[in-house]
Amino acid sequence: MSVQMVAARAHENDVRASTVVEAMRLFAAHGFEGTALQDIADAVGVSKPAVLHHFPSKEHVRQAVLDEILSHWNEALPRLLLAATGSGDRFDAVFGELYRFFSNNPDRARVVAREMLDRPGELRKLLRGSVKPWLGAVAGYIRAGKERGLHYADVDEEAYLIHILLLVITATASATVTSSALETDPRSRHDRYDRELARIARASLFPSVPAALNPKKAAGDSRKRKAPR
Repeated sequence: MSVQMVAARAHENDVRASTVVEAMRLFAAHGFEGTALQDIADAVGVSKPAVLHHFPSKEHVRQAVLDEILSHWNEALPRLLLAATGSGDRFDAVFGELYRFFSNNPDRARVVAREMLDRPGELRKLLRGSVKPWLGAVAGYIRAGKERGLHYADVDEEAYLIHILLLVITATASATVTSSALETDPRSRHDRYDRELARIARASLFPSVPAALNPKKAAGDSRKRKAPR
């Protein structure tokens, strides 16, 4: 393969990836209906036909955006469940990954929130196919934990996971607005917001709740503690 062909292929891959990134940002800000295909092309810096070369329609762009969000769990979840050994470890691993995935790019959460409101029927079908497998896998570990007395006996595993998923999505989608209601130093505002989110998720599952867990710690971003004086 010639150097020119390699460069051309790399450029095409870059256009496709950039289209998904920019479309996600625009859909999050304006919704699917409020975003024109030309808006996406302008954001990528290419012509509209160049976008259509990769995606036959705006609907195909939407599908690629949702696939980028939902397919992450098909790759990440098996790794997380295999790596974590105990029920508490699994909670930290799965909740941390869930929180980090959406908080690192809140547009992901905003797109899902908009889809739930604007196109519920289509998203319902997508969720049944893409979310149910990992929902069932994690629910199985919660059931095993209930049998060992690690979790509340009356926890409804699937419903609990759906509520936590919704909690994380809405919290991260609206964090820049809702966290501003906390009367505190702006530098620590998000830490308070995040810690309480993790505490709620953990406290509603484990009868004996350890110190509030920072989602960033669960995601592997540990913070240094000050040495006692």
